[in-house]
Amino acid sequence: MANIKSAKKRVLVNRTKAERNKAIKSGTKTAMKKVYAAIETGDKSVAEAELKAATKTIEMAASKGIYHKNNAARKVSHLSKAVNRMA
Repeated sequence: MANIKSAKKRVLVNRTKAERNKAIKSGTKTAMKKVYAAIETGDKSVAEAELKAATKTIEMAASKGIYHKNNAARKVSHLSKAVNRMA
């Protein structure tokens, strides 16, 4: 453990931010899984609704700096492509 007060604070702040980032990433992954689950069932309207929710979650994570904007765009693109391929 650090001895300097500012270093101790950095350790605490970094831990807090890491937990927050982990929670947001987990929520994003869950939203993506919901889209793929809806695609598996074959219900396009549900898949589109889940896609809209997942897109919002991914873009919010990108705006917080958790994902790079290109990474977020790629995730949204892959999900959209999968939903559009449905019959």
